Amino acid sequence: MNRYFVPFAQLRQQPTIVVDSVGNGAALTLAHWRGAATPALLRDDTSAGSALRALHQPATAGLEAAAVTANHFDIDGFIGVWSLLHPELALRHEELLRLVAVLGDFREINWAHPLADHALQLVCWLNAEEKARFYEPFGAPLRQRREDEASAEKFAWFLPRFGAMLENPEAGRPLWLPEFERVKQAAAVVQGPRSQYRSYPTIGLAVVSTPQPVPYYALFGATAGFDIVLAIYEGNRYELEYKYTTWIDLESRPTLPRLSLAPLVARLSELEAGPRLWTTDGITDTGPLLRLGGTRKLSKAQRYADPDGRPIYASSIPPEVFEQEVLAFFEQGYAGISARKYWTWAEVKAVGAGPAPARR
Repeated sequence: MNRYFVPFAQLRQQPTIVVDSVGNGAALTLAHWRGAATPALLRDDTSAGSALRALHQPATAGLEAAAVTANHFDIDGFIGVWSLLHPELALRHEELLRLVAVLGDFREINWAHPLADHALQLVCWLNAEEKARFYEPFGAPLRQRREDEASAEKFAWFLPRFGAMLENPEAGRPLWLPEFERVKQAAAVVQGPRSQYRSYPTIGLAVVSTPQPVPYYALFGATAGFDIVLAIYEGNRYELEYKYTTWIDLESRPTLPRLSLAPLVARLSELEAGPRLWTTDGITDTGPLLRLGGTRKLSKAQRYADPDGRPIYASSIPPEVFEQEVLAFFEQGYAGISARKYWTWAEVKAVGAGPAPARR
């Protein structure tokens, strides 16, 4: 079958497969979004993974649709769309494409995997071309454009070109090399003697202490299996983030629901003697970030961009105190709550009110 991409606005004009999105009238939904109507046999951690599973199940109802769409452009969604349009090549490179989708969406990668560098090269090429030719992720509103409309231009450009890059990444070396080298150097620091890694499995927290802010691919790279990351940098600089793994329906393992970080913000503000205020994002944000705020609130595009590309301010709170306050908050908040799969947003919000601020 020769499938083709259509802009999201054309969803109902013909039977259409919807990838990494939800939409009324879809012939088939292949998305890891919470509550998406992805068939049970096709559920996967990434939407691209669901698309690849579908290629192994050709009798799946709705897969006969020729049109494919998505309401935004990101690496996971793009890989899913591309795979449906190029099934033979996608199945030939399935393991690599799965690594690309996970790295693109969750920023996780096993650096010891033999395909890790190839996956990073492809992700860096996609990032470089996207920023050079179009706009950064979450950047459409800043240009007074709707993402579901503007992203169609990205799909139109990338879809016919990605296959060649998949099989010969050296052709794009000048584009992917700068970010690739920056990430690899940062990952070496995070994994080296100047950094420390601590994990608290019962609450899903990973703590990364490293000298300076680093790209997300280096910071989150080795945090698979954990859903909250506390980054501690020299000079009493901190950021705490709920990973995207708690925004979607993760298939491979159970997760704990998100807690509102507002009580933790209140507690840290009590302890903070500096001039800045602690801030956080709402529970339904794709990656709620807790940090000391500046004079202007970060945009979604800035929060999604790498930590080493934004200012991270010094706190008056010592690192050991900050880490203990974070631990106390989550240990109290998750007391009596068991991890499981397929939380609804209503359930997340019900438990997400969170505990009162911890007192010590």
